Amino acid sequence: MKQGTEGFVGVDDTGTGRDATGRAGVPARPGAEDVDRPRNRPRGEGAGAAAPGRAGADGVRGEHTHGEPALPLPRRPVQRSSVRGQILAALRTALVTGDLRPGAVYSAPVLAERFGVSATPVREAMQQLTLEGAVEVVPNRGFRVVERGDRELAELTEVRALIEIPVVLRLSRTVPAERWAELRPLAEATIRAASSGCRATYAESDRAFHRAVLALAGNEQLLRIAEDLHRRAQWPLMGSAPGARGGAARLVADAHEHTALLDALIAGDPDAVRSLVEDHFTGEL
Repeated sequence: MKQGTEGFVGVDDTGTGRDATGRAGVPARPGAEDVDRPRNRPRGEGAGAAAPGRAGADGVRGEHTHGEPALPLPRRPVQRSSVRGQILAALRTALVTGDLRPGAVYSAPVLAERFGVSATPVREAMQQLTLEGAVEVVPNRGFRVVERGDRELAELTEVRALIEIPVVLRLSRTVPAERWAELRPLAEATIRAASSGCRATYAESDRAFHRAVLALAGNEQLLRIAEDLHRRAQWPLMGSAPGARGGAARLVADAHEHTALLDALIAGDPDAVRSLVEDHFTGEL
């Protein structure tokens, strides 16, 4: 892959791009903004000297496209439909797996060339990641992946617990057993994902299970906030090897806590529910 800047709008949150193989198949093409924007107006990483070895709309943005850490090729060709959403999903996956390395700087032209698309959707996807706190703009260079430590992860986990535990306890008193039973396939999917050893696959299924539980509260704002916190808690820590945090055994143990929690919710055992949901978040610290 490679890297860049700019305002991201209207991408989907699907997991596409997660398990692709081979070079992305969308031919490079300038976006409307690249064609229409006057060249004397800086945007994103800023205007300035053209990147070495590149010309045209990408080069004049001043993004350096040499000496960057290499990123694996996407394992599935990028389709023309929803290019922005696919790029965003692929970059989010690269964050979880550690392929986008904390502290490293990536530019849009380099990432775009890797995907086989124009730099515009890459910039928009990276700008969305900027809004989410995953990366930060480096003027005239691109984006730096934010470095996070244990303290930030602990803070995220604490906030998630403050939000999710009371909601689950309240739902345990009001949601009938048959509704909880409907979530069994999602819980079992997290076990299969954990057993695969792929952190990105597990991260996606883990969020899907938690989202389905919280959705029973019928509060869209709660879902948005919880999803954002959950996604940020899944990014790797500074100095950790790709996919290192916890390992496959930790993922499997975490996944089995989902099924145990469902069993307690279906059985209507409030004490077991409280103990399991509290332990679930404590184990993430």
